[in-house]
Amino acid sequence: MSWPQSSSWTTSLLAPTPLAMAVTLIIAVVTPLFLHFIIYRSTSTTSLPSFLLLGPSNAGKTSLLTLFERGIPAATHTSQHPLIVEVSLPVPIEAASSKYRSSNDPTSQVHKRVLLIDTPGHGKLRHYALDNLIKPQHLKGIIFVVDAANISPGSSGLKEAAEFLHDVLLTLQKKAITLRTSRTFDEIPVLIAANKLDLFTALPAALVKNVLEKEITNIRLSRSKGLLDSGIAMNDEDSSHDKGWLGDGGEGSFEFSQLEEASVTVTVEGGNVVGDGANITRWWDWVGSIL
Repeated sequence: MSWPQSSSWTTSLLAPTPLAMAVTLIIAVVTPLFLHFIIYRSTSTTSLPSFLLLGPSNAGKTSLLTLFERGIPAATHTSQHPLIVEVSLPVPIEAASSKYRSSNDPTSQVHKRVLLIDTPGHGKLRHYALDNLIKPQHLKGIIFVVDAANISPGSSGLKEAAEFLHDVLLTLQKKAITLRTSRTFDEIPVLIAANKLDLFTALPAALVKNVLEKEITNIRLSRSKGLLDSGIAMNDEDSSHDKGWLGDGGEGSFEFSQLEEASVTVTVEGGNVVGDGANITRWWDWVGSIL
């Protein structure tokens, strides 16, 4: 059977000729690759896992951000707006998801890239931090930076850090309980980065954990009394979490381990951003363990 001859390119392409089949094959192969490239390029930045930097003013958050980004800390000033940078895990640190990946796997570098979101620590600007907690974008973890040299028992620095941390943990607890039965729920671990351990007056990480737990106990007790005075009963079935009590209902001593029931894990690790040689290896290790 012979096909009608035509000089029209349209007719030639539509006819079952070797040229038409070759063009069709090229289109079928190239089009998906082209679309994948375009979509990947347009979403690669926004889909990176993110870590939120929180903490009171002068704790060293922005200095830590520049150290993560550049390898050296830079001179900073009090932040007025959130700052977002893309960083990569240093060479010795491996992402947990890359444990069984070949060193030649081209996607291994993608799994080492993260976004760091630095938020202002001033009390009047902490709504930026809470907004990122309530509506997170690919949030994988929280790094709460404290000045370990400024949180001695009874100090204003300890009170400020503990109150901020209390509110952050309470927000995470409420969110976890609300979304626990949802398929979209993802655990958001918290690292308390005890900064400035190079200073003689700094508390070691274990003591930082201890004084924060004790101060949060006082804060929880104070707020529980306020809720009781307003007529909310301590034994109210829904009051423990929904009304503002952190942990096991507001009674007794608070410990970070109480939050594990709400899938909120808290880790305390020490380090220093500036001083006689930066030491943030433990913090990098924690980030890598989550990726």
